[in-house]
Amino acid sequence: MIERDLKARGIKDARVIAAMEFVPRQKFVPEQFRSSAYDDRPLPIGEGQTISQPYIVAYMSELLELKGTEKVLEIGTGSGYQTAVLARLAGAVYSIEIIPALSERAKAPLAELGFTNVQLKVGDGFFGWQDNAPFDAILLTAASPKVPEPLWRQLQEGGRIIMPLGEPRQTQKLVRIRKRAGKEIVETLSEVVFVPLTGVIQRAR
Repeated sequence: MIERDLKARGIKDARVIAAMEFVPRQKFVPEQFRSSAYDDRPLPIGEGQTISQPYIVAYMSELLELKGTEKVLEIGTGSGYQTAVLARLAGAVYSIEIIPALSERAKAPLAELGFTNVQLKVGDGFFGWQDNAPFDAILLTAASPKVPEPLWRQLQEGGRIIMPLGEPRQTQKLVRIRKRAGKEIVETLSEVVFVPLTGVIQRAR
């Protein structure tokens, strides 16, 4: 997987590659899909959600430009796979999941791998995690048509957000948004398809 799906497709950050080597994807997928754990494709994890393909996990992690001391907010814990990769790359990871069963399920593999720098919370990611703000970086693993305003407020000056930007059930744009003098500096990187961010953002539409 590392050679075929990551290095061959342009993942260069040595710390990201090491994190992907360390985190066993099979621990984060349901038992019936473990034979496909290292295929470069999303897999179902229950509750209508998926675990992202390894390349996308590595690519989004690389885009965060983490050096090892940062405080990162993840919106959408899912299976906990991306959370685990971030935990190898950052100083602290705060991850929010709106579906209680998924958040609960993610605890076991994260604990088994010995991560002590991760905090999980059940809640609506739209509102972020104000008690632990500001964050150096924010990663959304679900698509939104705009940056939720609470997340923007919780982003440190000079920080960055990586997210799929666009409407649900359509092709979205993967973007990196930097906060400079309070303004959004947006880079559009590639086309992606993610599950939509759920919760208050959908009810407001």
